Amino acid sequence: MTKRINIVLPVETIQVLDRVAPKGSRSRLISAAVLHYLECKAKDNLAKRLKEGALAHAQRDLGIAQEWFSLDEEVWQRTRPGKRAVR
Repeated sequence: MTKRINIVLPVETIQVLDRVAPKGSRSRLISAAVLHYLECKAKDNLAKRLKEGALAHAQRDLGIAQEWFSLDEEVWQRTRPGKRAVR
């Protein structure tokens, strides 16, 4: 489904659009450009939120890793290939 809208663009933008979009395909190009822009913004926003979350929880995560390190090390030593299990 499509819907007609009116937009205002700078003359320079329209000149570039006329050079790259074949006659009758402005709408498709503008639609693709808007969707691409929004997809990029969404990815940037997600990356930013993930980074902020990781930084906010870094101390907590480090504490958990330190708590479990000795147990992980013990299990790894028991299951190493070529080593007998120590009991």
